[in-house]
Amino acid sequence: MSNFFALLSRMKYIDRWALMRSTRRETLSEHTLEVAMLAHALAVLGNTYLGKSYDPAQCALIALYHDATEIITGDMPTPVKYKNPHLSSAYKAMEAETEKKLLSMLPKELQPAFSPLLSPEKNEALRLVKAADKLSAYIKCIEEEKSGNREFSAARETIKAALDGCGVEEVQLFFSSFMDGYGKTLDALTL
Repeated sequence: MSNFFALLSRMKYIDRWALMRSTRRETLSEHTLEVAMLAHALAVLGNTYLGKSYDPAQCALIALYHDATEIITGDMPTPVKYKNPHLSSAYKAMEAETEKKLLSMLPKELQPAFSPLLSPEKNEALRLVKAADKLSAYIKCIEEEKSGNREFSAARETIKAALDGCGVEEVQLFFSSFMDGYGKTLDALTL
């Protein structure tokens, strides 16, 4: 018997943005779904408009597992995670150890299928997932500000600068094609 999927199902109990006052809580499960959709979209945009040859399904799959370690480690806020190089290094080591632990929970026959998802290679697909992760954070900032929460204003600026400087052309395509919708009401979106 394996506890792997039962443990993954606990993503819905992990809250994100622990240091910020949010008008609406966001779980790791919600975030992961959004990142998967965004990573898929970035891959499709790249293939369609930039002549790339991404595997959109693979990008979405990597995104589904990109924060799986946070079930055990929790969501460490970005400003804390990267403030101190020693802390950052220790946290990355803990994430790597947790990835191995999660993989070891699967039957040996299944491990080769999940290893590239839990510990993906540093390649173009992972680069898109990381960009989608930042896009998701940016969207959270828009949603919070739309609800009158100014707590996310500085984070929005910082994340936008990171997105502008990440070198992923697909991000700019997403901004020009889809980002305006995130500031609209339901009525405006559906009319």
